Amino acid sequence: MKRKSLIFTAPLKVEVLEEELPSPQAGEVQVQTICSAISAGTELMLYRGEAPADLPTDPTISALGGKLAYPLKYGYSVVGEVTELGADAAKDWKGRRVFAFNPHESAFNAKIEDLQPFPAEIQPEDAAFLANMETAVNLVLDGWPRLGERVVVLGQGVVGLFLTAILARYPLASLVSFDNYSGRRDFSVKLGAQQSFDSSKPGSTEEALKVLGAKRADLVYELSGKPEALDLAMKLVGDEGRIVVGSWYGNKRAAIDLGGHFHRGRINLISSQVSHIAPALTGRWDRARRFEQAWKWLADIKPSQLVTHRFGLDYAAKAYEQLNNNPAETLGVHLTYGGSDFL
Repeated sequence: MKRKSLIFTAPLKVEVLEEELPSPQAGEVQVQTICSAISAGTELMLYRGEAPADLPTDPTISALGGKLAYPLKYGYSVVGEVTELGADAAKDWKGRRVFAFNPHESAFNAKIEDLQPFPAEIQPEDAAFLANMETAVNLVLDGWPRLGERVVVLGQGVVGLFLTAILARYPLASLVSFDNYSGRRDFSVKLGAQQSFDSSKPGSTEEALKVLGAKRADLVYELSGKPEALDLAMKLVGDEGRIVVGSWYGNKRAAIDLGGHFHRGRINLISSQVSHIAPALTGRWDRARRFEQAWKWLADIKPSQLVTHRFGLDYAAKAYEQLNNNPAETLGVHLTYGGSDFL
């Protein structure tokens, strides 16, 4: 059968090409895509040409291969329905709705062990956020938020908002966030932040600390995608405090002040990356347990409320232009596969 696939071909350029898709092999099934979520982090970096071209794609995702160099199929948040079975696949797989870490394609073959079936009560548009929610759960695990702590989240994109929503259920003393876009700050408060601040406005740091109720925070998450935001994180965090960096900066660089407070305050700088679970947890946690938590929070938060734009796959170039050129009005962006409409 024929399928359509999205390919990053050069900076600021994506194409949708038609190609042949063979029947699934033994141990595989074929999936017809319903929708897929665009990552405003890694994918936008690829679109802009800011990703290190010599860096391998995620080795934990079997559908990805090679390096982050053009031309490249990429994406990792696809929801679809199983339509064809390979040899040895149980008959009850046919018709199941599944999530897959797969590039943006109208149909694809996948090993059964690489698919995540999801409950009927979870809608496809919510399920498409599983990868983002898994990242948010991992950020919580890496940050170890504690009873009565004062916490700040820098960056209220999709992952930042999910993290804020989860932390809002914790018995924290206070929780505030930062983002430069007012729409995202509104969502942040709706999902549980006490207040959300614009870091570009003078005095915002001091105002945030007043709301926190302390001279500095215990824990700060940096999810803005901007390395210079680490300076703000260090202004906000207290002695012996923790800064969890969930952003991937790619080729971006910035001068960071590591001289005074960072050094004498013994600040803990923690890298969080969803491909791995922290060694201290691996005796009890694995990806299955983390996925269990991610599905729970998807059902609770219903993240489809964050979708601001939907584009048919044929209009994928417009989807990336929207993310790149209009970030103030854009949050969740989905590609749809039932037609060529776009909103």
